[in-house]
Amino acid sequence: MMRGSKIHFVPGWDCHGLPIEIKVLSEFGGKAQNLSALEIREKARSFAKAAIEKQKSAFIRWGIMADWNNCYYTFDGKYEAKQLRMFYQMYDKGLIYRSYKPVFWSPSSRTALAEAELEYNPEHVSRSIYVKFPLLKPAPKLASLIDGSSPVSFLVWTTQPWTIPANQAVCYMPDAKYAVVKCSKSGNLYILAADKVTPVASALKTTFEVISTFSGVDLENGTCTHPLIPDKVSPLLPAKHVTMTKGTGLVHTAPAHGMEDYSVASQHSLSTDCLVDEDGVFTDAAGPELQNKAVLEEGTDVVIKMLQASKNLLLEEKLVHSYPYDWRTKKPVVIRASKQWFVNITELKTAAKELLKKVKFIPGSALNAMVEMMDRRPYWCISRQRVWGVPIPVFHHKTKDEFLINSQTIEHIVKLVEQHGSDIWWTLPPEQLLPKEVLSQAGGPDALEYVPGQDILDIWFDSGTSWAYVLPGTDQRADLYLEGKDQLGGWFQSSLLTSVAARTQAPFKTVVVHGFTLGEKGEKMSKSLGNVIDPDVVINGGQDPSKEPPYGADVLRWWVAESNVFTEVTISPSALSAAREDISKLRNTLRFLLGNVAGFNPETDSIPVKNMYVIDQYMLHLLQDLASKITDSYKQYDFGKVVRLLRAFYTRELSNFYFSIIKDRLYCEKASDPKRRSCQTALVEILDVMVRSFAPILPHLAEEVFQHVPYVKEPKSVFRTGWINTSSIWKKPGLEEAMESACAMRDAFLGSIPGKNAAEHEVTLVIEPGLLFEIIEMLQAEETSSTSQLNELMMASQTTLLPQEPPSMPADVTELRGTFLINLEGGDIREESAYKVIVMPTTKEKCPRCWKYTAESSDTLCPRCANAVGGK
Repeated sequence: MMRGSKIHFVPGWDCHGLPIEIKVLSEFGGKAQNLSALEIREKARSFAKAAIEKQKSAFIRWGIMADWNNCYYTFDGKYEAKQLRMFYQMYDKGLIYRSYKPVFWSPSSRTALAEAELEYNPEHVSRSIYVKFPLLKPAPKLASLIDGSSPVSFLVWTTQPWTIPANQAVCYMPDAKYAVVKCSKSGNLYILAADKVTPVASALKTTFEVISTFSGVDLENGTCTHPLIPDKVSPLLPAKHVTMTKGTGLVHTAPAHGMEDYSVASQHSLSTDCLVDEDGVFTDAAGPELQNKAVLEEGTDVVIKMLQASKNLLLEEKLVHSYPYDWRTKKPVVIRASKQWFVNITELKTAAKELLKKVKFIPGSALNAMVEMMDRRPYWCISRQRVWGVPIPVFHHKTKDEFLINSQTIEHIVKLVEQHGSDIWWTLPPEQLLPKEVLSQAGGPDALEYVPGQDILDIWFDSGTSWAYVLPGTDQRADLYLEGKDQLGGWFQSSLLTSVAARTQAPFKTVVVHGFTLGEKGEKMSKSLGNVIDPDVVINGGQDPSKEPPYGADVLRWWVAESNVFTEVTISPSALSAAREDISKLRNTLRFLLGNVAGFNPETDSIPVKNMYVIDQYMLHLLQDLASKITDSYKQYDFGKVVRLLRAFYTRELSNFYFSIIKDRLYCEKASDPKRRSCQTALVEILDVMVRSFAPILPHLAEEVFQHVPYVKEPKSVFRTGWINTSSIWKKPGLEEAMESACAMRDAFLGSIPGKNAAEHEVTLVIEPGLLFEIIEMLQAEETSSTSQLNELMMASQTTLLPQEPPSMPADVTELRGTFLINLEGGDIREESAYKVIVMPTTKEKCPRCWKYTAESSDTLCPRCANAVGGK
């Protein structure tokens, strides 16, 4: 905005979803079972509204600029109506369909989940097992390798024993080598991948003798016996997903409980029946021993005991591995087949990946991460078996497996939702949810053959359609989307997929992806773990201000800006107090600037750049460089660099260097002396550039400074007066040589009198005739001076500049030698010159007014001060 753009930024809230629904239900404990859908929705809405108000006031306090009276909310009827139109548009194009497939299912939430709602627990413990599948009918090639006298079994390994009852096949890798082996312990014959013979034998604490080897293709058309159901046949099938990284090279296949297993089942027409219900419990179809048992707990136990009883279990061992958990309840999920609604992302992926090439990602690595996540995703399940959300606008036939949705039904529902919100799905009788012309064909109001569906849309479909509701104009493309890196599989992706589906275009031109805040020890923060550092406590302080002091919003903002926000960032009291220390130094710098431009009117008192002191011109030169680097850093979203540049400038260039040198000129010259005005001219520019530079990061401090600029009678907001303004005539690379060479000599002088007052010493600079001498001569025309620009820089009692060594020197002098390489015109002019710095105590007395050792006696003013006071 400061750089002159009109900004369209609408803050918004995703208001639906499982987290809120679970929170509401947990407040009712046991009574939650008796709540109607409408009661749950009412409670969830009021919970969301309260959270929105609380968050909104926090955002305002943090200094986030927006039109807070016009936000978007996904539970708003108009938003929901837009979303339902999008759903139908995609359904109509064949991009949304209903199907029976395996999906991630959370027994603890009783609903299907999408990939983005999972988190992986690296410490999960599974009971992994090695199981025998007895060979039933070998393929001809295999039959010739075994004599048929001893029984042979296929070895299979799985981490999910509860899925064995649902086994329909065993898969192999057609182009891998397999072996028939004899176990030295039991004498049994087994078949497994040749590469896996040694690791599996050592896991089973035995050795295998390889009888013969053959190719995977030779297993084709063979069968084995189901390890729990003796009269059930499990065919041997080739499959691409078999790998040799873990297990035996033979994969147990349960189509209801695995995405790859399901695709094998589709190719070979296997059964995909699911023996597990919504609560993650075995159904009656699983048989009397298993029914009503939770698959991840007692169910697993019983399956293992049944395998022992059928003599098909070889080994059970605990395995610690990464396993998907429900991101809200923190409980493990299962994969189970059920009827759900899906987005056909295979159709969309190719176009989406092509369009992403034109999108700028910051950091760049986020692009690949997003593409990888998209590639890993076989389909997007968008139905949820909950009530707090936007209903999927379909009607199911009461007796047949048919559903009803068309442009007429959608138009009717969309109008109702636009006016009254999506509650109508639960409040209106079904016959009012259908338009008259459809109703008459569907059995009429009294004998309606359809009932409204009970599923709601995934919240990522909710938020993914925000571009359609929020972005203005016909183009509807945002210059920038900003979110955390977890959204590469969430909002960034769902926004892209819905936008590609609707109009083959990305909804964003740039995507900025930030990392997360970690605790002091580097542990992840999450609301559910309760270890979140509350920004409001950082700003306003906690219960005990000695432990949790109030830092204010600007300290929090500075800490964020300074952190490398694209990675994981740790927050701690020490990081916050360091940020407070930085801002305190910055405030002191600003107070010095404000105090010293009092009584100065830039319009009438400014000195033209060419007439200014060299050091003042040099500061403008540095300022111009700083301004262009800061502008570039903001363009790259590199706020850490902005902070580092600013901090180096106000501590090193200003406080430690420039301010210490100019204090004498500011305080002791006549108020209107051009020397003093030269300095003030530079200070005005420094103040202006500094404040604009940090305004986006420290808006409160910037506004405060702008209210106190002495020469502005009617202060405006810093944000209404544009970006940094520098002049090209400030850029004078030649001055760098003058200042750096003079400073090299200054450093030699000051380094020779550690802890002593420079003003009590005289300095003689001896420089051989040449470029360096000419450059330094610009700062002091006369041979010896106590008021020259050179002496101001040296901060000495007086400075003498000579082209050759003086004939005689007192005994108590310090002599220092050095050389300086002058490099001008981009290296065309290079000249190395030697110099000598001679330091001796001054013979002058301390002036009672300016405290410099420039007076003839301690009770008389030095000539400069006498002139400044002018006889007063």
